[in-house]
Amino acid sequence: MRRPVKARLVLLVAAAIAALAAAGCGGGSDGSGSDPATLAPPKSPLFIDATVQPEGELKSNVEALARSIGGIDDLGGLIVSEIESSASDSDEEFDYAKEVEPWLGEKGGLFFQEYDGDDFEGYGVAIQTTDTAATQDFIDKRSEESDEVPEEGSYEGVDYDVQADDGTTIGVVGDFLVFAEDTATFKQMVDASNGESLADEEDYASTVEAAPSGSFADVFVDIGGLIEQSGGTIDSETRQFLDSADIEPDEATAVASLVPGSEQVEIDFSSDLGGQKPPTGDASGLLGSLPASSVAAVASADFGDRFEEAIDQIDANGIPGEVPAGKFKSGLKEAGIDVEKIASSVGDLGVFATGNTESSLAGAAVLETKGAEEATNTVANIGLLLRASGTAGVTALSGKASGFSIRSADLGSKPLVVAAQGERIAIAYGLPAATAALATDSGRTLADSAVYKEAVSSLGGTPISGFVAGPAALKLASALIPADEKEDFDEAKPYLTKIDYLAIGSGASGEQATAKLIAGIGK
Repeated sequence: MRRPVKARLVLLVAAAIAALAAAGCGGGSDGSGSDPATLAPPKSPLFIDATVQPEGELKSNVEALARSIGGIDDLGGLIVSEIESSASDSDEEFDYAKEVEPWLGEKGGLFFQEYDGDDFEGYGVAIQTTDTAATQDFIDKRSEESDEVPEEGSYEGVDYDVQADDGTTIGVVGDFLVFAEDTATFKQMVDASNGESLADEEDYASTVEAAPSGSFADVFVDIGGLIEQSGGTIDSETRQFLDSADIEPDEATAVASLVPGSEQVEIDFSSDLGGQKPPTGDASGLLGSLPASSVAAVASADFGDRFEEAIDQIDANGIPGEVPAGKFKSGLKEAGIDVEKIASSVGDLGVFATGNTESSLAGAAVLETKGAEEATNTVANIGLLLRASGTAGVTALSGKASGFSIRSADLGSKPLVVAAQGERIAIAYGLPAATAALATDSGRTLADSAVYKEAVSSLGGTPISGFVAGPAALKLASALIPADEKEDFDEAKPYLTKIDYLAIGSGASGEQATAKLIAGIGK
């Protein structure tokens, strides 16, 4: 009879795997190539697949990031040492190199089966092993010091132990060390290994196929499944927004992938948007034309098209309690605003923020139109409507730009400025921000900035759609952080100082909408 297994075994194994995953250390023979998703039950809404033993360039990149960010020359050794020390403090001797490293395989996976809107439940973990006998020896060895006798069982020829304190169930299934939240979940993992599993699901297979090669970890999310399990509740405003963007969340899936580089951390995102056509377009030209002093800036291509679709959706559905269905557009037209004409004249949208303190914080939204006349007329019509409605604090602008400003105690010390110049419309907080937003032929822009150029280059062929200047953003965050959160922020600050920039890129690949987030790491 096998001896009892301590529940702490789960923590030790999980910690050992995390050490390898974070540090890229490890030995053992090559993995068998089995997919941990073959042990995840079908319809699992969340699944994480990680490389337990990275090699080659992936391993080198992880080690380089550890040195750059934390000044750690041997991250794997440090983490394993901490784990062994923790085990020793609990009167459990644990030698990672002897007990785990010889049998640890290449891959590990974690799934959750249930989501109630707040928490995930029904987890299972599968860790690839290259030597199942050695893995069982590890389980048996760790059982020798146990004071609590687990319940033993067998299912479909697979032996398992159920921990007395929390019901965690442990066993070896095929080429994997498996532990599950409870016995029912463990049995489902055994069933998945013998028949239908998440790996056999068409939605899963087509979604993870979009994940980049060389990723360190991939996170699969069945968005529709999560919505259904949480009660299927999406508020009407969110549903209206998703509909206007041609997103059907009830059928959508997504995958996010972590790809470490020697001088950057990249997160790739891909989603099928519920089978809808993904957005296309390139607004990098507008983004690059925004002020070089921008702490953060984003741009969206073909905003006018999506704005027009959103208007159609609002008109069709109405606004509960305010505007009946079919009356939104006609009501605005009676007030002198042809919202359809405005939408059809708008192209890309850009937004930027400047400043490093609360008092100096400013920013603007920039709309590109299809002609100077459309820009001027749009702003003039909005101004007339506001004055006709009796809105207080509206003042016409003088100078090159046409438009108006609104002053209000609710807005603070700076006015809200709506102005047009050339083919641009600016909606800005403060006149200087409006001037910077409308300046297209003078002044330094993001495209002139060396760090912005580096951010663009990091994305490769993906058009840039968002940018954050690392040092400037950190300075602003330091000024705005609430006093009760300052201690935690100060602990993270030494690592945040290493971020030179954040670059966001978006695009499409077939029926998948894609995005990248890259953090450039300084030395």
